[in-house]
Amino acid sequence: MKAWFLLSSVWPMAPSRQPVFIARGLTKTYQLGEVTVQALRGIDLEIYEREFVVLLGPSGSGKSTLLNILGGLETATAGEVLWRDHDLVHADDHELTQYRREHVGFVFQFYNLIPSLTVRENVALVTDLVAHPMEPEEALRLVGLTHRLDHFPSQLSGGEQQRVAIARAIAKRPDELLCDEPTGALDYATGVFVLDAIARINQELGTTAIVITHNAAIAGMADRVLRLADGQIVAVEHNPHRLSPRELRW
Repeated sequence: MKAWFLLSSVWPMAPSRQPVFIARGLTKTYQLGEVTVQALRGIDLEIYEREFVVLLGPSGSGKSTLLNILGGLETATAGEVLWRDHDLVHADDHELTQYRREHVGFVFQFYNLIPSLTVRENVALVTDLVAHPMEPEEALRLVGLTHRLDHFPSQLSGGEQQRVAIARAIAKRPDELLCDEPTGALDYATGVFVLDAIARINQELGTTAIVITHNAAIAGMADRVLRLADGQIVAVEHNPHRLSPRELRW
């Protein structure tokens, strides 16, 4: 396995906060037959420890592609992406697999729970992947589901299943929690419970959270909002006061 490239000296860092991610000129293109699709067009960004960031924009704006590259699920076509001092653009498959396994928790719109396993067993699946996992019961306590440990996914509501997915993501104590439309399939009341779980993990565990949404109301709970359009960051907004999920309205 080749060594990680050390590039942290390339860009100056904020003196008071340590960047988790630094991207410069991040570009991603896909070739669909004879058509070239440019999903990202020279993205520059920094995301910091313990930060809660919302990626906001319409479908096709590049949100999921950006999140997938930050999470090591895809690689960039051009540009630079650092996770701390690790170069994600030039990392090989083994390095990216290790990075995802040890440092990143993913939450998607669809829960991907195994129906034949209990809630506790679904969460326990990830605990063999890392050296110092959280006990499944503790992860489920953080998302408010200690009363559902021995239930099966079919016995849970959609919001409860999503909270199990969040517990599974955090059981390996990831440095970053990357969420792609985690409330997209949920109604308002259920979505609030899910967002509350993500906010609690960000605040209590210090986990950097990045949440994709097309729902502008969710932006109110973030430290920063990155608005994307046509593969570019077109606006960056800072919230002087983060709203709790229960203060959001949509």
